[in-house]
Amino acid sequence: MDMIKAIEAPENPNIPALSPGDTVSVHVKIKEGNRERIQEFKGTVLYTHNNGASSTFTVRRMASNGIGVERTFLTRSPRIDKVVVERHNKVRRARLYFLRGLTGKRARLKQKF
Repeated sequence: MDMIKAIEAPENPNIPALSPGDTVSVHVKIKEGNRERIQEFKGTVLYTHNNGASSTFTVRRMASNGIGVERTFLTRSPRIDKVVVERHNKVRRARLYFLRGLTGKRARLKQKF
């Protein structure tokens, strides 16, 4: 058991507890040639997978012309600079796959107070 923990990636302290429906801004380090910059990916958390070292969360945002873009991030990744939770939304399910078929005002979620 100690051997597994020794080779396991450490937890990233810059990632708060996330839940489906949260509107988040994920700041990711991107390497281009010999330069490194931070790119922001802002969207709604569709689901989280809590599997220990391989825990992930998926964020969906609407790109130009109403095209939806989903990106999955490793929770323990050192490439994630920080995650900012901008708003907690009220949802009644753990997997928000129904947002894939919705656009515009229909894709809005009610804010949790």
